[in-house]
Amino acid sequence: MRLALITENFPPLRNSGAVQLRDLAREFARQGHALTVLLPTSNQQAPWALEQMDGVQVLSLKAPRTKDIGYVRRTLGELAMPFAMLRQFRKSPLATEQWDGVVWYAPSIFHGPLASELKKNSGCKGYLIIRDIFPEWAVDMGLMGRGLPYRFFDAVARYQYSVANVIGVQTPGNRSYFEQWHQQPGRQLEVLPNWLDKPALAHCPIRVNETPLAGRKVFVYAGNMGIAQGMDILLDLAEQLRGRTDVGFLFVGRGSDAARLKGSAKDRKLDNVLFYDEIHPDEIPDLYAQCSAGIVALDPRHKSHNIPGKFLTYMQSGLPVLANINAGNDLAQMIRDEHVGQVCESNRVEDLVQFANRLLDQIESDGQMPSRCRSLFECEFAVEKTVRQIVAALSS
Repeated sequence: MRLALITENFPPLRNSGAVQLRDLAREFARQGHALTVLLPTSNQQAPWALEQMDGVQVLSLKAPRTKDIGYVRRTLGELAMPFAMLRQFRKSPLATEQWDGVVWYAPSIFHGPLASELKKNSGCKGYLIIRDIFPEWAVDMGLMGRGLPYRFFDAVARYQYSVANVIGVQTPGNRSYFEQWHQQPGRQLEVLPNWLDKPALAHCPIRVNETPLAGRKVFVYAGNMGIAQGMDILLDLAEQLRGRTDVGFLFVGRGSDAARLKGSAKDRKLDNVLFYDEIHPDEIPDLYAQCSAGIVALDPRHKSHNIPGKFLTYMQSGLPVLANINAGNDLAQMIRDEHVGQVCESNRVEDLVQFANRLLDQIESDGQMPSRCRSLFECEFAVEKTVRQIVAALSS
Protein backbone atom coordinates (compact mmCIF):
# COMPACT_ATOMS: atom_id res chain seq x y z
CA MET A 1 0.00 0.00 0.00
CA ARG A 2 1.01 3.63 -0.53
CA LEU A 3 0.46 5.23 2.87
CA ALA A 4 0.81 8.63 4.53
CA LEU A 5 1.68 8.83 8.24
CA ILE A 6 1.08 12.17 9.99
CA THR A 7 2.85 12.75 13.29
CA GLU A 8 4.81 15.34 15.23
CA ASN A 9 6.64 12.56 17.12
CA PHE A 10 9.57 11.30 15.06
CA PRO A 11 13.38 11.38 15.18
CA PRO A 12 15.41 13.41 15.94
CA LEU A 13 13.05 13.59 18.96
CA ARG A 14 13.89 10.92 21.54
CA ASN A 15 10.57 10.52 23.36
CA SER A 16 8.80 7.16 23.43
CA GLY A 17 6.31 8.26 20.76
CA ALA A 18 9.15 9.16 18.37
CA VAL A 19 10.82 5.79 18.95
CA GLN A 20 7.55 3.93 18.37
CA LEU A 21 6.78 5.78 15.15
CA ARG A 22 10.33 5.31 13.86
CA ASP A 23 9.92 1.59 14.48
CA LEU A 24 6.48 1.57 12.87
CA ALA A 25 7.79 3.37 9.77
CA ARG A 26 10.69 0.93 9.40
CA GLU A 27 8.34 -2.05 9.65
CA PHE A 28 5.95 -0.66 7.02
CA ALA A 29 8.96 -0.49 4.68
CA ARG A 30 10.13 -4.01 5.60
CA GLN A 31 6.69 -5.39 4.80
CA GLY A 32 6.84 -3.81 1.32
CA HIS A 33 4.64 -0.73 1.77
CA ALA A 34 5.53 2.71 0.41
CA LEU A 35 5.30 5.02 3.42
CA THR A 36 5.65 8.79 3.56
CA VAL A 37 5.90 10.48 6.96
CA LEU A 38 4.50 14.02 7.11
CA LEU A 39 6.29 15.84 9.88
CA PRO A 40 5.81 19.44 11.15
CA THR A 41 9.14 21.21 11.62
CA SER A 42 9.67 24.69 13.03
CA ASN A 43 13.44 24.96 12.59
CA GLN A 44 13.76 24.86 8.81
CA GLN A 45 13.70 27.80 6.41
CA ALA A 46 12.32 26.06 3.32
CA PRO A 47 8.58 25.30 3.09
CA TRP A 48 9.37 21.61 2.71
CA ALA A 49 12.26 19.15 2.78
CA LEU A 50 12.18 15.58 1.47
CA GLU A 51 14.60 12.86 2.56
CA GLN A 52 14.90 9.10 2.73
CA MET A 53 15.29 7.39 6.11
CA ASP A 54 15.44 3.59 6.52
CA GLY A 55 13.45 3.00 3.33
CA VAL A 56 10.81 5.60 4.23
CA GLN A 57 10.15 9.04 2.70
CA VAL A 58 10.11 11.81 5.31
CA LEU A 59 8.51 15.07 4.20
CA SER A 60 9.27 17.82 6.72
CA LEU A 61 6.82 20.70 6.45
CA LYS A 62 7.50 24.12 7.96
CA ALA A 63 5.00 24.80 10.76
CA PRO A 64 4.76 26.94 13.91
CA ARG A 65 6.76 25.96 16.97
CA THR A 66 4.83 23.83 19.50
CA LYS A 67 7.53 22.51 21.85
CA ASP A 68 9.06 24.06 24.99
CA ILE A 69 6.93 27.21 24.92
CA GLY A 70 4.06 28.55 27.04
CA TYR A 71 0.61 26.95 26.96
CA VAL A 72 -1.08 29.80 25.08
CA ARG A 73 1.59 29.99 22.36
CA ARG A 74 1.63 26.21 22.13
CA THR A 75 -2.14 26.02 21.68
CA LEU A 76 -2.08 28.70 18.98
CA GLY A 77 0.83 26.94 17.29
CA GLU A 78 -0.90 23.56 17.36
CA LEU A 79 -4.13 25.07 16.05
CA ALA A 80 -2.26 26.59 13.09
CA MET A 81 -0.04 23.54 12.55
CA PRO A 82 -2.23 21.37 10.27
CA PHE A 83 -3.13 24.34 8.05
CA ALA A 84 0.52 25.39 7.78
CA MET A 85 1.48 21.80 6.93
CA LEU A 86 -1.23 21.63 4.28
CA ARG A 87 -0.08 24.93 2.74
CA GLN A 88 3.53 23.72 2.53
CA PHE A 89 2.46 20.26 1.36
CA ARG A 90 0.77 21.84 -1.69
CA LYS A 91 4.15 23.37 -2.63
CA SER A 92 5.95 20.03 -2.36
CA PRO A 93 6.58 17.40 -5.08
CA LEU A 94 4.04 15.13 -3.35
CA ALA A 95 1.15 17.58 -3.70
CA THR A 96 -0.70 15.36 -6.19
CA GLU A 97 0.23 12.03 -4.58
CA GLN A 98 -2.56 9.48 -4.27
CA TRP A 99 -2.66 7.44 -1.06
CA ASP A 100 -4.21 4.04 -0.31
CA GLY A 101 -4.59 5.04 3.33
CA VAL A 102 -3.83 7.84 5.79
CA VAL A 103 -2.59 7.04 9.31
CA TRP A 104 -2.15 9.64 12.04
CA TYR A 105 -1.08 9.62 15.66
CA ALA A 106 -2.56 11.35 18.72
CA PRO A 107 -1.12 13.21 20.51
CA SER A 108 -1.62 15.70 18.87
CA ILE A 109 -5.38 16.23 18.66
CA PHE A 110 -4.89 18.85 15.91
CA HIS A 111 -4.10 16.70 12.86
CA GLY A 112 -7.75 16.34 11.79
CA PRO A 113 -7.83 19.01 9.03
CA LEU A 114 -4.70 17.66 7.30
CA ALA A 115 -5.84 14.04 7.56
CA SER A 116 -9.25 15.00 6.20
CA GLU A 117 -7.77 16.78 3.17
CA LEU A 118 -5.44 13.90 2.29
CA LYS A 119 -8.25 11.36 2.64
CA LYS A 120 -10.63 13.40 0.51
CA ASN A 121 -8.08 13.94 -2.28
CA SER A 122 -7.29 10.22 -2.47
CA GLY A 123 -10.72 8.76 -1.64
CA CYS A 124 -9.12 6.47 0.94
CA LYS A 125 -9.68 5.40 4.55
CA GLY A 126 -8.06 6.91 7.62
CA TYR A 127 -6.67 5.18 10.73
CA LEU A 128 -6.28 7.23 13.93
CA ILE A 129 -3.87 5.82 16.52
CA ILE A 130 -4.96 7.16 19.93
CA ARG A 131 -2.35 6.99 22.71
CA ASP A 132 -3.82 9.48 25.16
CA ILE A 133 -7.36 10.80 25.44
CA PHE A 134 -6.95 14.56 25.70
CA PRO A 135 -8.47 16.70 27.17
CA GLU A 136 -10.04 14.03 29.42
CA TRP A 137 -6.78 13.09 31.11
CA ALA A 138 -6.05 16.77 31.84
CA VAL A 139 -9.40 17.04 33.66
CA ASP A 140 -8.63 13.84 35.60
CA MET A 141 -5.30 15.35 36.67
CA GLY A 142 -6.88 18.59 37.84
CA LEU A 143 -5.01 20.59 35.20
CA MET A 144 -8.24 21.74 33.60
CA GLY A 145 -11.90 22.14 34.53
CA ARG A 146 -14.80 21.58 32.15
CA GLY A 147 -15.05 25.24 31.22
CA LEU A 148 -14.34 27.04 27.95
CA PRO A 149 -10.77 25.70 27.37
CA TYR A 150 -12.00 22.14 27.89
CA ARG A 151 -14.90 22.64 25.47
CA PHE A 152 -12.51 24.05 22.86
CA PHE A 153 -10.06 21.13 23.10
CA ASP A 154 -12.90 18.61 23.27
CA ALA A 155 -14.38 20.02 20.06
CA VAL A 156 -11.00 19.77 18.31
CA ALA A 157 -10.55 16.18 19.50
CA ARG A 158 -14.05 15.17 18.44
CA TYR A 159 -13.52 16.66 14.98
CA GLN A 160 -10.38 14.54 14.68
CA TYR A 161 -12.36 11.43 15.67
CA SER A 162 -15.01 12.27 13.05
CA VAL A 163 -12.37 12.20 10.30
CA ALA A 164 -11.25 8.65 11.14
CA ASN A 165 -12.74 5.49 9.70
CA VAL A 166 -10.82 3.35 12.19
CA ILE A 167 -9.63 4.24 15.69
CA GLY A 168 -7.04 2.10 17.43
CA VAL A 169 -6.94 2.49 21.24
CA GLN A 170 -4.13 1.03 23.30
CA THR A 171 -6.08 -1.08 25.82
CA PRO A 172 -9.55 -2.68 26.03
CA GLY A 173 -10.46 -0.33 28.89
CA ASN A 174 -10.33 2.68 26.56
CA ARG A 175 -12.96 1.30 24.18
CA SER A 176 -15.85 2.56 26.31
CA TYR A 177 -14.89 6.22 25.73
CA PHE A 178 -15.45 5.77 21.98
CA GLU A 179 -18.62 3.67 22.05
CA GLN A 180 -20.82 6.56 20.92
CA TRP A 181 -18.43 7.34 18.06
CA HIS A 182 -18.43 3.66 17.12
CA GLN A 183 -22.23 3.58 16.72
CA GLN A 184 -22.05 5.59 13.49
CA PRO A 185 -22.15 3.40 10.34
CA GLY A 186 -18.84 2.54 8.70
CA ARG A 187 -16.72 3.14 11.77
CA GLN A 188 -14.37 0.55 13.22
CA LEU A 189 -13.00 0.57 16.79
CA GLU A 190 -10.21 -1.81 17.77
CA VAL A 191 -7.47 -2.33 20.32
CA LEU A 192 -4.05 -1.53 18.88
CA PRO A 193 -1.48 -2.16 21.63
CA ASN A 194 1.75 -0.19 21.78
CA TRP A 195 4.65 -1.68 19.84
CA LEU A 196 8.44 -1.69 19.48
CA ASP A 197 10.97 -3.00 16.98
CA LYS A 198 13.89 -5.24 17.85
CA PRO A 199 16.35 -3.38 20.10
CA ALA A 200 19.56 -1.79 18.87
CA LEU A 201 22.80 -2.66 20.60
CA ALA A 202 24.42 0.74 21.09
CA HIS A 203 26.82 1.20 24.00
CA CYS A 204 25.35 3.21 26.89
CA PRO A 205 27.69 5.80 28.49
CA ILE A 206 26.09 5.18 31.90
CA ARG A 207 28.08 2.41 33.60
CA VAL A 208 26.36 1.46 36.84
CA ASN A 209 29.43 -0.40 38.12
CA GLU A 210 31.34 2.89 38.04
CA THR A 211 28.76 4.74 40.18
CA PRO A 212 27.83 4.66 43.88
CA LEU A 213 25.16 2.08 42.94
CA ALA A 214 27.77 -0.50 41.93
CA GLY A 215 26.98 -3.97 43.24
CA ARG A 216 23.36 -3.12 44.08
CA LYS A 217 20.09 -4.42 42.65
CA VAL A 218 19.02 -1.36 40.64
CA PHE A 219 15.47 -0.20 39.96
CA VAL A 220 15.63 1.86 36.76
CA TYR A 221 13.20 4.46 35.44
CA ALA A 222 13.89 5.71 31.90
CA GLY A 223 11.54 8.20 30.29
CA ASN A 224 9.58 11.38 30.80
CA MET A 225 9.40 12.85 34.30
CA GLY A 226 6.33 15.07 34.31
CA ILE A 227 3.00 15.73 35.95
CA ALA A 228 1.34 12.69 34.39
CA GLN A 229 3.84 10.30 36.00
CA GLY A 230 3.37 11.31 39.67
CA MET A 231 6.93 10.34 40.60
CA ASP A 232 7.32 11.86 44.08
CA ILE A 233 6.27 8.58 45.66
CA LEU A 234 9.31 6.92 44.04
CA LEU A 235 11.62 9.16 46.08
CA ASP A 236 9.54 8.28 49.14
CA LEU A 237 10.17 4.63 48.29
CA ALA A 238 13.91 5.21 47.94
CA GLU A 239 13.92 6.96 51.31
CA GLN A 240 12.12 4.03 52.94
CA LEU A 241 14.62 1.56 51.42
CA ARG A 242 17.79 3.53 52.11
CA GLY A 243 18.62 1.04 54.86
CA ARG A 244 18.97 -1.70 52.23
CA THR A 245 22.51 -1.18 50.98
CA ASP A 246 21.91 -3.80 48.29
CA VAL A 247 19.24 -1.68 46.50
CA GLY A 248 19.52 1.48 44.38
CA PHE A 249 17.40 3.68 42.13
CA LEU A 250 18.42 5.10 38.75
CA PHE A 251 16.34 7.79 37.00
CA VAL A 252 17.18 8.65 33.38
CA GLY A 253 15.29 11.18 31.28
CA ARG A 254 13.89 14.67 31.07
CA GLY A 255 10.60 16.42 31.72
CA SER A 256 8.90 19.23 33.63
CA ASP A 257 9.53 17.57 37.01
CA ALA A 258 13.06 16.26 36.41
CA ALA A 259 15.00 19.14 37.99
CA ARG A 260 12.63 19.34 40.96
CA LEU A 261 12.87 15.60 41.65
CA LYS A 262 16.66 15.69 41.40
CA GLY A 263 16.74 18.62 43.83
CA SER A 264 14.41 16.80 46.23
CA ALA A 265 16.66 13.72 46.23
CA LYS A 266 19.65 15.94 47.00
CA ASP A 267 17.80 17.74 49.81
CA ARG A 268 16.86 14.39 51.35
CA LYS A 269 20.48 13.18 51.02
CA LEU A 270 19.35 10.01 49.24
CA ASP A 271 22.62 8.22 48.57
CA ASN A 272 20.77 5.34 46.91
CA VAL A 273 19.43 7.51 44.05
CA LEU A 274 21.11 8.74 40.86
CA PHE A 275 19.73 10.99 38.11
CA TYR A 276 21.00 11.18 34.52
CA ASP A 277 19.87 13.20 31.52
CA GLU A 278 18.06 11.60 28.60
CA ILE A 279 20.09 9.12 26.54
CA HIS A 280 19.66 7.93 22.95
CA PRO A 281 16.88 5.31 22.63
CA ASP A 282 19.33 2.83 21.04
CA GLU A 283 21.38 2.92 24.28
CA ILE A 284 18.43 1.87 26.46
CA PRO A 285 18.90 -1.94 26.14
CA ASP A 286 22.52 -1.68 27.30
CA LEU A 287 21.39 0.42 30.27
CA TYR A 288 18.72 -2.12 31.22
CA ALA A 289 21.23 -4.98 31.00
CA GLN A 290 22.90 -3.40 34.04
CA CYS A 291 19.69 -3.22 36.12
CA SER A 292 17.39 -5.62 37.98
CA ALA A 293 13.89 -4.15 37.55
CA GLY A 294 12.08 -1.37 35.71
CA ILE A 295 9.72 1.20 37.24
CA VAL A 296 6.39 2.29 35.77
CA ALA A 297 4.74 5.35 37.32
CA LEU A 298 1.39 6.95 36.51
CA ASP A 299 -0.34 9.63 38.56
CA PRO A 300 -3.20 7.98 40.52
CA ARG A 301 -5.66 10.64 39.32
CA HIS A 302 -5.68 9.18 35.81
CA LYS A 303 -8.96 7.51 34.89
CA SER A 304 -8.01 6.29 31.41
CA HIS A 305 -5.99 3.16 30.68
CA ASN A 306 -2.37 3.54 29.65
CA ILE A 307 0.45 1.13 28.89
CA PRO A 308 3.51 3.40 28.72
CA GLY A 309 6.17 2.80 26.11
CA LYS A 310 8.75 2.24 28.84
CA PHE A 311 6.82 -0.87 29.97
CA LEU A 312 7.41 -2.34 26.52
CA THR A 313 11.14 -1.62 26.68
CA TYR A 314 11.36 -3.33 30.08
CA MET A 315 9.55 -6.41 28.78
CA GLN A 316 11.68 -6.51 25.64
CA SER A 317 14.82 -6.46 27.79
CA GLY A 318 13.53 -9.12 30.19
CA LEU A 319 13.21 -6.70 33.13
CA PRO A 320 10.36 -7.36 35.61
CA VAL A 321 8.51 -4.22 36.69
CA LEU A 322 7.49 -2.40 39.83
CA ALA A 323 4.42 -0.34 38.91
CA ASN A 324 2.70 2.44 40.86
CA ILE A 325 -0.34 3.26 38.72
CA ASN A 326 -3.94 4.43 38.81
CA ALA A 327 -6.44 1.95 40.21
CA GLY A 328 -8.23 -0.18 37.63
CA ASN A 329 -5.72 0.40 34.84
CA ASP A 330 -5.64 -2.54 32.40
CA LEU A 331 -1.87 -2.66 32.86
CA ALA A 332 -2.25 -3.86 36.48
CA GLN A 333 -4.13 -6.99 35.47
CA MET A 334 -1.69 -7.71 32.66
CA ILE A 335 1.30 -7.59 35.03
CA ARG A 336 -0.45 -9.89 37.50
CA ASP A 337 -1.78 -12.33 34.90
CA GLU A 338 1.59 -12.65 33.16
CA HIS A 339 3.61 -12.75 36.42
CA VAL A 340 6.07 -10.10 35.21
CA GLY A 341 6.23 -7.86 38.29
CA GLN A 342 4.40 -6.23 41.17
CA VAL A 343 1.71 -3.54 41.03
CA CYS A 344 0.61 -0.94 43.57
CA GLU A 345 -2.76 0.75 42.92
CA SER A 346 -3.20 2.46 46.31
CA ASN A 347 -0.48 5.12 45.85
CA ARG A 348 0.56 4.48 49.47
CA VAL A 349 4.32 4.34 50.03
CA GLU A 350 4.01 1.65 52.70
CA ASP A 351 2.27 -0.61 50.17
CA LEU A 352 4.81 0.23 47.48
CA VAL A 353 7.64 -0.74 49.85
CA GLN A 354 6.03 -4.16 50.38
CA PHE A 355 5.65 -4.71 46.64
CA ALA A 356 9.25 -3.63 46.02
CA ASN A 357 10.57 -6.08 48.62
CA ARG A 358 8.34 -8.82 47.20
CA LEU A 359 9.68 -8.18 43.71
CA LEU A 360 13.28 -8.27 44.93
CA ASP A 361 12.60 -11.67 46.52
CA GLN A 362 11.00 -12.93 43.28
CA ILE A 363 13.96 -11.79 41.21
CA GLU A 364 16.20 -13.91 43.46
CA SER A 365 13.97 -17.00 43.51
CA ASP A 366 12.23 -17.05 40.11
CA GLY A 367 14.70 -17.44 37.26
CA GLN A 368 11.89 -17.58 34.69
CA MET A 369 10.78 -13.96 35.13
CA PRO A 370 13.03 -12.54 32.37
CA SER A 371 11.82 -15.12 29.84
CA ARG A 372 8.17 -14.42 30.75
CA CYS A 373 8.79 -10.72 30.18
CA ARG A 374 10.28 -11.34 26.73
CA SER A 375 7.49 -13.76 25.81
CA LEU A 376 4.85 -11.16 26.73
CA PHE A 377 6.60 -8.61 24.54
CA GLU A 378 6.77 -10.96 21.54
CA CYS A 379 3.13 -11.99 21.93
CA GLU A 380 1.56 -8.56 22.45
CA PHE A 381 3.89 -5.75 21.39
CA ALA A 382 6.01 -6.80 18.38
CA VAL A 383 5.80 -4.20 15.60
CA GLU A 384 5.23 -6.80 12.85
CA LYS A 385 1.80 -7.53 14.29
CA THR A 386 0.96 -3.80 14.52
CA VAL A 387 1.64 -3.13 10.85
CA ARG A 388 -0.39 -6.14 9.73
CA GLN A 389 -3.33 -4.97 11.87
CA ILE A 390 -3.29 -1.40 10.49
CA VAL A 391 -2.99 -2.61 6.89
CA ALA A 392 -5.85 -5.08 7.37
CA ALA A 393 -8.11 -2.32 8.74
CA LEU A 394 -7.31 0.06 5.88
CA SER A 395 -7.77 -2.68 3.27
CA SER A 396 -11.14 -3.97 4.52
